[in-house]
Parts: sequence; C-alpha cells; structure tokens
Amino acid sequence: MAASGALVLALSSPPSPSPPLSSRPRALRRDTLLSLRAKPRARARVCAAAAASGSSNFGNQTSLMPPFSFTLDEGSSRSKKPYRWQRVLLKVSGEALAGDHTENIDPKITMAIAREVASVTKLGVEVAIVVGGGNIFRGASWAGCSGLDRSSADYIGMLATVMNAIFLQATMESIGIPTRVQTAFRMSEVAEPYIRRRAVRHLEKGRVVIFAAGTGNPFFTTDTAAALRCAEINAEVVLKATNVDGVYDADPRHNPNAHLLETVSYHEVTTRDLSVMDMTAITLCQENNIPVVVFNLQKPGNIAKAIVGEKVGTFIGCTRNEEQNGNTLCEEKRLVNEA
Repeated sequence: MAASGALVLALSSPPSPSPPLSSRPRALRRDTLLSLRAKPRARARVCAAAAASGSSNFGNQTSLMPPFSFTLDEGSSRSKKPYRWQRVLLKVSGEALAGDHTENIDPKITMAIAREVASVTKLGVEVAIVVGGGNIFRGASWAGCSGLDRSSADYIGMLATVMNAIFLQATMESIGIPTRVQTAFRMSEVAEPYIRRRAVRHLEKGRVVIFAAGTGNPFFTTDTAAALRCAEINAEVVLKATNVDGVYDADPRHNPNAHLLETVSYHEVTTRDLSVMDMTAITLCQENNIPVVVFNLQKPGNIAKAIVGEKVGTFIGCTRNEEQNGNTLCEEKRLVNEA
C-alpha cells in the first residue's frame, strides 16, 4: 500500500521545472548556448539549400522572365481605332420621331433607330442620345398662349422629351440593347438623374445613354443640351438626325434650286444664319471644337454611316484655312493625348 500510494503521488504531482540556465553548471550552460545558436544557422542552411535546389530546378524558366517594371507599351496594348469616332452623341429631333405625323411617335422610326444603333454598339462604338420633344410639345410655340409663360412652356417641353426617351429606351431594350435614361431634373421613379461620371461609366460598359429633359433650364433648346452633354462626356461629334438631307444654302421647301452643302464652317453657320442649330449650340460646339454632322434620319443606314464616320449629310466644323492656322495647336494636343 505504501508503494502504491507513492506511485499515485508521483503521477499526480506536476513535473518539476527545469532549473534556470544561470543555476546550471558552466559546462552544461556552454553546451546549451551552442545548441541554441546552432538551430537558426541550421534553419538558414536548410532555406539556402531549398532555394538552391529550386533555382536549379527552375533556373531555365526564371532566367527567361523579364524584370518587374511598371512601364507599359501603349502602342502594343491598345488596339487602333477601327472607326473615325469611338464615342458619339446622336441628337434626334422630336419631329423626326413623328415620322409621317400620323401619330406623335412612329414606332417604325424608333425601331429603325434602335437597330442601327445596335449594329454599331456591337462594334465597340459608344453612343449617347439626346432626344427632342417637338413632336409632342414645343415650348417656344406655346409660350404666351392662354397666359402660359415661356418658363412653364419650356418645362412642359422637357417633360415631352422624357416621354420620347422612355419610348426609345423600351424599343432598344426590346431588341437587347442595354439602355439608361438620365434626366436633367430628378424623376427617380422612371429614370436616373444626370450624373456625368455615371453616364461615362455606362458608356464604357457598352450601354446606350439617353439624355432627356434638355439642360434642365428654360430658354435653352435640346440642340444646346446636345452640345453641352457632348462636351461633358468627352464625345467626339454631335450627329444631328433630322428630316432633311443636310444643310442647304436656302430653304429647300421654298426654293427648289437650293444646293446641299457638304462642308460648312462654324463661322458660315452664324454669319449666313443657316437654320441648322440655334446660335448657342453652334457657339458651344465652336468653342469646344466639336464637329456637327447633319443628316437625314428617314434614309435607312444613315445613322450607322454617320456614327462610324462615313460621308453623309453635311459636316460642320473648321474650314481648311482654320485647320491650317490651328494645325500646330492640334498637333500639340494630339501629342499630349498620346503621352
């Protein structure tokens, strides 16, 4: 019993701690310190051996790898532009949406627009659209009627552009084109508010953005809204789709001998008072060096041709002399953009 009790006591008692290093004999302390110093050296030798074996096994592969660098060859990484413009703004007037004017909106016109826009968005061209509202309500025409002031009439016209935008959006999405409508004033239940960065992000993702409600301010036309949005989203051209083939030197409805102009300068539009866009829109395009292409929406294929930069309608921009005078500045801008 005494032996068994001693055994139980020995098992239950905790092991005695090892004496501290300072209390050990001098020879034992020296051996312990040497062993502790040898362990990290051994680990270092093991790591060096592993690295040597890895480099021997994969030496041929690592020697072929280029050193890490942040430099990037822009010319090889970016593909060249296959078309004249990569981001365009299409201005569709309300009268063009009416078609033969049997109804306020002709579904055939909206479907033709949707199909031609779809054909170019699949090629990588970014398209934004500004719609007018003259087919439903034109504020400038109704101002003064029954006590309606110009500001109220223009706000009603802005609501008409929202109606056209929602109709055009529904038509585009019916054939699989992702579309977003952004309005100049908040109508959160039916459209997004206009936010420049969000609009640019939608375009970068391949979505068609339709801008409605003009600029959100009275006394400004949708042509001015098109020029303003074009400058804001960094689009390269304003494509104005109308019911005529382009810009004439006279009114073709009254003068059968009117001549179609293929190229017109900003200065000619303002001095000759050519009825293309209002003076505010033309001046804004001129100050920001934004070309304008006026073409007939009724002819099939014109939208796609205008978007990819083919010759159609009338081109409004700098004349040859103005291009030569600003050649140096344009070259400097090009070099800066490429850099």
